[in-house]
Amino acid sequence: MSLDIARIRALYPALSDGFAWLDAAAGTQVPQPVIDAIAAAYTEGIGNTHGAFPGSARSDEIVSQARQAVADLVGGDPGGVVFGPNMTTLTYRFAYALAKDWGPDDEIVVSRLDHDANVRPWVQAATRAGARIRWAAVDVPSGELPAEQYDELVTDRTRLVAVTAASNILGTMPDVRRITARAHAVGALAYVDGVHATPHTPIDMAALGADFYATSSYKWSGPHTGTVIARPDLLERLSPDKLASSPEEVPDRFETGTLPFADLAGVTAAVDHLAGLDPDATGTRRERLLASMTAVEAHEQAEFARLLDGLASLPGVGLIGSPRRRTATAFFDVAGHKPRQVAEHLAARKVNVWDGHCYAWELTGAFGIRDSGSAVRAGLVHYNDRSDVDRLLNALGDLTGS
Repeated sequence: MSLDIARIRALYPALSDGFAWLDAAAGTQVPQPVIDAIAAAYTEGIGNTHGAFPGSARSDEIVSQARQAVADLVGGDPGGVVFGPNMTTLTYRFAYALAKDWGPDDEIVVSRLDHDANVRPWVQAATRAGARIRWAAVDVPSGELPAEQYDELVTDRTRLVAVTAASNILGTMPDVRRITARAHAVGALAYVDGVHATPHTPIDMAALGADFYATSSYKWSGPHTGTVIARPDLLERLSPDKLASSPEEVPDRFETGTLPFADLAGVTAAVDHLAGLDPDATGTRRERLLASMTAVEAHEQAEFARLLDGLASLPGVGLIGSPRRRTATAFFDVAGHKPRQVAEHLAARKVNVWDGHCYAWELTGAFGIRDSGSAVRAGLVHYNDRSDVDRLLNALGDLTGS
């Protein structure tokens, strides 16, 4: 099914400002239904959970609905949905909890393709535990993460493999299923960073082989929250540091302090928004999500093909990476111009992009560009259209004199 992009764009108030918002890899804009859901939670009144009064009951229901919504989005169990302020904070929390059982005989496998939030927490936790870190290398210049290297990297000493479902700068989508299968073959756990992948493609964490799947709602038109999803029985085996008085049950015991209840109402609204992108989709919310996100991927890839062709035609513009399967994310440089200069030129022409390393610390290091300003990132999501792509290309053409 094709998407009605004009209808979708009309739901986003921020898109009326005249800019081409191509910065979604760092965070998407928010549609009116999400704004309304957050406002309604505050308007109706909310209290802390498990109280004796109606405002508290509303918060209980908001949390329950948000857990179910995220579970529907990724194919998980609502009883294993853990909320937090962002993916980085949650990953540190899980690294601390898992590393309590690590020692000098253990190994942790991370990749140089990943956002640093799925690298540094594991490296630091393993270092404290005396465990060994093993690195999966990225192929340069393609930007691929060869899955076959895990046959040697993963051994009977491996306790955890951390890998991304999609690179946040190159868009590379590695063979996660093969990598996690190798981890499971030796009894290791797989922690999959789905922050960049989730907005672009249908997600089934079980099919990916993810024991833990991390995602952030502000990357898929929701508020600024993070989520890690796991099986409840797996969470039961972990003992995170917590207050003596806080809940013992899972997933609650992984959530420190008071949850942002109004934002969680926005999380549910964001999932419902995604499920409704294809108006012809029917069935359960999970089924509608799969249909809508399939349509999203097709739309993004069609516009991305035009973007890639346009970038290739501009003199002095160099695309970094050429993975076979990728999200609609381009990382490029412009000869004779620093990345920030390019971003400023585009911003002056009302085109929003990101520049720098974008927290892909190891990956930009592997490409030898981290210390020289890295590059420029432009990414497409479901609300971007042909005019956004053409405005970017035209503005770059002005810069390169073509």
